[in-house]
Amino acid sequence: MVKEKLELEYPLKSASLNVLWNMVGTAYGLEEWFADKVDATGDRYVFAWNGYGETAVLQEEKPLEYMRFQWEYDAGTDYYMEIRIVRHELSNNLTLLVTVFVEPSEREDEVLMWNKHVEDLRRKLGV
Repeated sequence: MVKEKLELEYPLKSASLNVLWNMVGTAYGLEEWFADKVDATGDRYVFAWNGYGETAVLQEEKPLEYMRFQWEYDAGTDYYMEIRIVRHELSNNLTLLVTVFVEPSEREDEVLMWNKHVEDLRRKLGV
């Protein structure tokens, strides 16, 4: 089935860039808000939820800016998951941009899932 691109934007206001990067740019940080367990070996990451793991390959990374993964089941496609940090020049506030590809029937569930994950992230960051 063809997937559609879903882009979500989450303002994080006065979060520290370095602290936010540690939460989105490291296996330990991702484990704090995104998955129950994250194991990284080289460019291979295994994300586990409720004992069930999904493998992704880190395709691109620019420290303090973004990480782009491709899920193993999407290999050979242009589909990816990207978590990007944007700093607004005037206010210096940060925004988390999430890009994922989803089947149209799963769009609503995906939005709800990301909203919950980012709520957890905000709580950990204190913003």
